[in-house]
Amino acid sequence: MQIQNNVFIVTGGASGLGAATARMIVEQGGKVVLADVQVEPGEALAAELKAVFVKCDVTSEADGKAVVDAAVALGTLRGLINCAGVAPAVKTVGKDGPHPLDVFQRTVNINLVGTFNMARLAADAMGKTAATDSGERGVIINTASVAAFDGQIGQVAYAASKAAVAGLTLPMARDLSRSAIRVMTIAPGIFETPMLMGMPEEVRTALGNMVPFPPRLGRPDEYAHLAKTIIENTMLNGETIRLDGAIRMQPK
Repeated sequence: MQIQNNVFIVTGGASGLGAATARMIVEQGGKVVLADVQVEPGEALAAELKAVFVKCDVTSEADGKAVVDAAVALGTLRGLINCAGVAPAVKTVGKDGPHPLDVFQRTVNINLVGTFNMARLAADAMGKTAATDSGERGVIINTASVAAFDGQIGQVAYAASKAAVAGLTLPMARDLSRSAIRVMTIAPGIFETPMLMGMPEEVRTALGNMVPFPPRLGRPDEYAHLAKTIIENTMLNGETIRLDGAIRMQPK
């Protein structure tokens, strides 16, 4: 799979891991459709990268179709990288009572249902394209988290949603094999996302020191580097890769 001259959709593309991935694709000669609910930063990044921005709630079928239509209008759609997500911190039962059900449902809806919604719509479009010389038509990269395996206190909704993303990887890859579309998932550890970068420096340093090696926070461009490898290596399919510096999260 080549990046150059092909079109890729990046959800959550206005910032963080998604923005770094979009930059990587453009640097490699690809075309990008940024899908995000953050309009101002999304439009600014699109202008910088000469990309296309589409305001998108990933849980919406209409929004998802609009994104795919914009991608198909740009050229041959070859990939989807799902980076949109939320990460609430609420205990199952806390000082204020039980975990609000709407918070749990919203988390699962965005992280899991949103991922599936965009994947099914993009796969339908990619399956209608002509295959490359290697016989493939597209690649889908989803984003889980080490919380899927080492969920900490207060991460029940987030961990459940990300574990489900990891869980759909193999069956989706098997489903889409007849269309020659690969499916992979990246499970990042502690990365320099906008949420983490808003924390005090001493907190960020302490979090980074929890990583065996390298003892620091992951950088978004390292996520993008792995995404590039997945796009280009046809044998990578149906698997979740931890990108975490060997960290195994403690309960808190």
